[in-house]
Amino acid sequence: MRHLVIDSASEACSVALLEAGRVVDHRHEVIGRGHAERLVPLIAELADGGRADIIVAGCGPGSFAGVRIGVAAARALALGWQVPVHGFSTLALVAAGAADEIAAAGGALVVMEGGHGQWFVQPFAADLSPRAGVSSLVPDEAVRLTDELAVGNRAEPFVTRRGAGRALPMLPDARDFLRLPPAALIDQPSPIYGRAPDAKPMAPV
Repeated sequence: MRHLVIDSASEACSVALLEAGRVVDHRHEVIGRGHAERLVPLIAELADGGRADIIVAGCGPGSFAGVRIGVAAARALALGWQVPVHGFSTLALVAAGAADEIAAAGGALVVMEGGHGQWFVQPFAADLSPRAGVSSLVPDEAVRLTDELAVGNRAEPFVTRRGAGRALPMLPDARDFLRLPPAALIDQPSPIYGRAPDAKPMAPV
């Protein structure tokens, strides 16, 4: 079974075709913004136009727009190709990219940019299972967490601010889906925002 893996929840736009435990083709670009314009062309550049038997998409948390773009693209392609679509946590994908280092350290904390001066943080065990849910914390709160190894695009600021530990800077890479444990799959992909929405409903008059 061939999988098309999509993640656009961070400044990286990452897609990969995986089959039989190997990478058939991939594209990975750090673009910052512009995922809506770049994601579908990246998929089209893959072998066979990215056509796959199953589609899996990173659901965040991460960039509000990037998360929605990735999930929407996955759902649309699945509908057009008449194939199943599933999701996964983007923070779990980041952890999978450091699977060997996390196993050696006995666990790690994934630290990713959360916007509005906050970081998304989630601790993972040596086997990549989450030890707790996702939190969105200001840096001064995040650095109270005690994991020795920090992984993610805010790993270096985390370790520097805490004054202890080891940082492994990393962005989500679709190829690392191969290292995700089966339990990380989400049946129906939907955005994981990681914090309350910025907009508040209007108070009744």
